[in-house]
Amino acid sequence: MSRVLVIDDDGDLRAMLRRTLEANGFDVAVASQGAEGLEEMGRFPADVVITDLFMPEKEGLETIFEMRQRFPGVKIVAISGGAPWPKAVDYLAVAPDAGADAILRKPFEGSELIGIVRRVIK
Repeated sequence: MSRVLVIDDDGDLRAMLRRTLEANGFDVAVASQGAEGLEEMGRFPADVVITDLFMPEKEGLETIFEMRQRFPGVKIVAISGGAPWPKAVDYLAVAPDAGADAILRKPFEGSELIGIVRRVIK
């Protein structure tokens, strides 16, 4: 069974992602922000990390970069609904430069998420 770590500051979204992933056979852990996600990865070595980009404390690009440095073999999926302010850089588009293996723009369907997770695991 593949393991997935979900990092997102939105509790409702974390719960939905967990349910969707578990219903599709994944073992799932969750964290509410980047630093917590990095700590959880040490306790729960995941095959795939799904991380939001806009979070308090440690934002997503920094989390992706540190995750890639500390856990080079993990696959990373960046998710975002866009910047919380107008005319901002599209950070989702630059997430692969920070180390993301795939990106997914919110809102998305559970089937899209499962398809991307399965693709990056292969």
